[in-house]
Amino acid sequence: MAKRPAPPSADLSKTPGFQAGEGDLFNGADERGFFAESRSGAKRPAAMVEQETDAAHYHGHRDRLRARYRDGGDAALADYELLELLLFRLIPRRDTKPIAKALIARFGTLGGVLGAPLPLLQEVKGVGETVALDLKLVASVSQRMLKSEIRNKQVLGSWSSVIDYCHAAMAHETREQFRVLFLDKRNVLIADEVQGQGTVDHTPVYPREVVRRALELSSTALILIHNHPSGDPTPSRADIEMTKTIIDTAKPLGITVHDHIIIGKDGHASFKGLRLI
Repeated sequence: MAKRPAPPSADLSKTPGFQAGEGDLFNGADERGFFAESRSGAKRPAAMVEQETDAAHYHGHRDRLRARYRDGGDAALADYELLELLLFRLIPRRDTKPIAKALIARFGTLGGVLGAPLPLLQEVKGVGETVALDLKLVASVSQRMLKSEIRNKQVLGSWSSVIDYCHAAMAHETREQFRVLFLDKRNVLIADEVQGQGTVDHTPVYPREVVRRALELSSTALILIHNHPSGDPTPSRADIEMTKTIIDTAKPLGITVHDHIIIGKDGHASFKGLRLI
């Protein structure tokens, strides 16, 4: 009997509706899926492997740092680590430890970083305008929080809160700033206003303007505050004379100056405590 000719091999690519895919065995693809190595045994470049290892490392580091903060609060972290944790949000895909350490090295403390002017923050490698603005936002929120502790309260009975607020607001200013807390007859805060800004070692203050503003606000008591960018809160002769002039101008109008506080980087001086008023 004559043999039948062998049937032609099927060509599925010509079958209506058939579409070849990357995972189709007919195309010689590896059926193990996306993560399988190619059959040629080709390896990824060493630089790519190293980059992925570094990424995995800093993501693991971020998780560990978050866990330490979650379990132990801020006391469990050094200043640079707390700053690093904050920078995680601001710089999501980069190792932020070197940036945090560079900021602390430049400005000395966490408070110094948050109090630094925008242009100086941006001089640190890795800190652009967006990150600098976000750091200043954190500083502003902190100041508002501290200010809320003295609002609608008898200021003289919340003295430590007053000092904390003034230190947060002024200790790291690079120029002298003169501000006044205006109080009512119950010594409750009416207004907190910056009356002048000057140079690194001088601020022009006009006693008549200070008293005029007190009368406008119906304020009967004042707390004078200014900072010394040098860091030393010791009163100068000019500070003492200016304070005496304000007292002498305000007293005949029934306005009392409770104190004049000078804020330094690591402390403060009180005229009342020094018996200068």
